[in-house]
Amino acid sequence: MLESNIKELLFDGTVIPAHPLALTSDLQLDEQRQRGLTRYYMASGAGGVAVGVHTTQFEIRDPQINLFEKVLAIAADEIDRAALKRPFIKVAGICGLTDQALAEAEIARRYKYDLGLVSMAAFTTQPESVIIAHVRRVAEVIPVFGFYLQAAIGGRVYSYNFWREFSEIPNVSAIKVAAFNRYQTLDVVRAVAHSDRRDEIALYTGNDDNIVADLLTPFRFEIAGKTVEKRFVGGLLGHWAVWTQKAVELLAAVKRTLATGHNDAASMLATNIAVTDMNAAIFDPAHAFHGCITGVHEVLRRQGLMEGIWTLNPKETLSPGQYEEITRVIAAYPSLVDDAFVARFLENEVNLI
Repeated sequence: MLESNIKELLFDGTVIPAHPLALTSDLQLDEQRQRGLTRYYMASGAGGVAVGVHTTQFEIRDPQINLFEKVLAIAADEIDRAALKRPFIKVAGICGLTDQALAEAEIARRYKYDLGLVSMAAFTTQPESVIIAHVRRVAEVIPVFGFYLQAAIGGRVYSYNFWREFSEIPNVSAIKVAAFNRYQTLDVVRAVAHSDRRDEIALYTGNDDNIVADLLTPFRFEIAGKTVEKRFVGGLLGHWAVWTQKAVELLAAVKRTLATGHNDAASMLATNIAVTDMNAAIFDPAHAFHGCITGVHEVLRRQGLMEGIWTLNPKETLSPGQYEEITRVIAAYPSLVDDAFVARFLENEVNLI
């Protein structure tokens, strides 16, 4: 079960960056910069971090690399050291078939992670009923953050009935929708709205192509003669691993817009387009998302938070023209770039470099 202050923050809605992996040029863990990134996210005002997820690189689980537990431990240690006077949500990525997922959930629980973001990508052809049984097993170990991963990068399409049954699993506390598809996004939200547990599940956007619009949209359904509304309350995003201090400001602006009756909705929707344009540069949809991890690294490298853009998979590099696209969007949308904040942060980070 979630602690009450963590649950309150999760349901109020917050910024949860997907934590990158900092490496040295010889592809070893750069622990100082790894710790520095965690401190950056806390200093930025984020409400949590997700560690061991796609942005952290799935290769950390390879036996010859064996960094999964290490990166979870580092983030947990830095969060403990910070002794924040506010709640901070720790989300651990949980991957693989059931035996692996249960082992990873136990590791996450050992380091006092609050939720497990459960990837279902390992289930490529199995029936949906098998996946539901899998999630039930994981939920017995740690509160579950569901995850709808877009098919373009290894996910699969799930039915409305799947998400309806998923929503009824005890200890499912949140769902991240990263389908990059309006129809599939609607399936999840409608399923949750129809569930008896609708008020026990927080919705988080992972739709990097529609972040602000997701957060602004009321999803309303007529159920048993009553209008039921569900909203995305926050985001768990690789996009928010960069320019995080501005992401925190953005979510606060969205909340003000909702509180004041959408008085500046047109401006916020314009911001949605700007954010999507920036995301296109770092996530590289032009090349089937090939450069999505290195795009994040490149922004952090330019800011001085990472030394290089190295990854554990040597095939992962910036795509042709991606460097120039990142340069373009940084110049085009300076109000969404936190370079000045990062510079001030680094002045106090004597142990980072």
